[in-house]
Amino acid sequence: MAFHRFAVAAVLLLAAAASQAFDFRTVGVDALILYDTPSIKGAKLYLAPHGMPLEIVLSYNDWVKVRDVNGDLAWVPASTLSAKRNVVVRSAGARVRAGPDDNAEILMTADKGVLLELVDPQATSWVRVRHKEGIAGYVRAADVWGI
Repeated sequence: MAFHRFAVAAVLLLAAAASQAFDFRTVGVDALILYDTPSIKGAKLYLAPHGMPLEIVLSYNDWVKVRDVNGDLAWVPASTLSAKRNVVVRSAGARVRAGPDDNAEILMTADKGVLLELVDPQATSWVRVRHKEGIAGYVRAADVWGI
């Protein structure tokens, strides 16, 4: 009987975790220092550029633990992040198309690491994006990180 209760609890826990949406923010300052602990006295890990998407993993007082496109974890002050949403291209030669279809006209090709503004956060297999030069279209969700 105890095993049955444990199994039910485990299934409910997994279902709750799966139902949580990813929480992404964007670096809202010119350059952001990422730390190994939630304190400016912590070791400085690296600088994140303006507009870089980060996934919020945990909040602690005025600090948030974030994950970057490479999966690395670090801490940043919550006030340095913006609600504006960007994605970063994670595959070489990602095609931004006029419509959410492989046969739609190619508007641009984006190299790995290029930042794109997320126009519509309701992602399916395609997401609507805009490049800083004004080109707007659709890219495969699998080709970007930050949604």
